[in-house]
Amino acid sequence: MNPTPSQTVGPFYGYALPIPRGGDLAEGGITVHGYVYDGAGEPVPDALLEFWQADPSGNLAGAPGTLRRDQVSGVLLGRRGVDFTGFGRVATDADGGWALRTLLPGNGYISVCVFARGLLHHLYTRIYFAQDAFLGSLPPERGRTLVPVEERAGVYRFDIHLQGDKETVFLDFG
Repeated sequence: MNPTPSQTVGPFYGYALPIPRGGDLAEGGITVHGYVYDGAGEPVPDALLEFWQADPSGNLAGAPGTLRRDQVSGVLLGRRGVDFTGFGRVATDADGGWALRTLLPGNGYISVCVFARGLLHHLYTRIYFAQDAFLGSLPPERGRTLVPVEERAGVYRFDIHLQGDKETVFLDFG
């Protein structure tokens, strides 16, 4: 029997992953950006992040996919940038950085799934823009790892630490 991807060390980001403009969920909203760090505090240059979120009214339905292809060559051009789907996929850059342009979620948070080298199973976390019961149930020092820092109006920084003293709280949906 051959091993499955979760039994081997990746990353396994095949064809069309990531997608062009994968972090552009909506224009005219907010920008959330940050870095992914490993346990030694070094940037992770080959992580892939997926985001799911509600629209500003709290609706989780989202519009159908908005990817476009060049009509002649078939090359993937990226998102259309008009319809809000509630889903995004972003690769980190050489410095471990990433950015998401979106709308403020009506339910108060954005869900994040982290794929990275050395992870046999992806990790789930959230970016909270509003207090809720779960966030309030955590010790303050742990809860702070789920709250972005507002750098200026409409621009938030959210770093993800995979291990170590600053480790981000990860959720178990198993």
